[in-house]
Amino acid sequence: MRKPGSVKGLEELGRVRLSPSFFLRDFLHSEIANFHGLPNVPDDPDLAIAAGRRLCADLLEPLQARFGRLSIRSAYRSPEVNRFGNEQGYNCAVNEANYAGHIWDRRDAEGCMGATACIIVNAFIPYYEATGRWEAMAWWVHDHLPYAAMEFFPRYAAFNLTWHERPRRAIRSWIPPRRGMLTKPGMPNQEGRHEAEYGKFLSSLGQQ
Repeated sequence: MRKPGSVKGLEELGRVRLSPSFFLRDFLHSEIANFHGLPNVPDDPDLAIAAGRRLCADLLEPLQARFGRLSIRSAYRSPEVNRFGNEQGYNCAVNEANYAGHIWDRRDAEGCMGATACIIVNAFIPYYEATGRWEAMAWWVHDHLPYAAMEFFPRYAAFNLTWHERPRRAIRSWIPPRRGMLTKPGMPNQEGRHEAEYGKFLSSLGQQ
């Protein structure tokens, strides 16, 4: 598929179905792009679609099936939008660090495909606001889904969720007072099960 060169072409791209619940259009919104009048359109739609389909099928659909509606906060960024965001201090990493991350239509330095979406699990908000235990969601995903990386933020426990061809399985948080790395390969807590970390959250939903 060619990069859209018209409104009609962009409409057709947005109608591409990535999974039963998600279309590509769901992931193209960007406040940076909207406010500054920048196009947030993939240069390589086929690669963006392929990476997005794995993100949706392997991570977002199972997560939504278990906990209900997900809200997409930020997902695909074109190289132009991401570069501008980095230069303006909008919490965007440099492009090279975001290839196969928020920039779905570029492979990383190792030639791997990947995709990131910043999401909110709506059903998790009451538990998080009552307890502050963002780790409950982190460990549930760690135990159940083939994620590559997660990065948690204070507002509503939104988190970057990444699918990647070579998953590192690392979890980082920017939520005080427990900022830093929760787990990564080589840490003692990387292996085994972690039901004790999310059991109370599941109980709050009437799940086990």
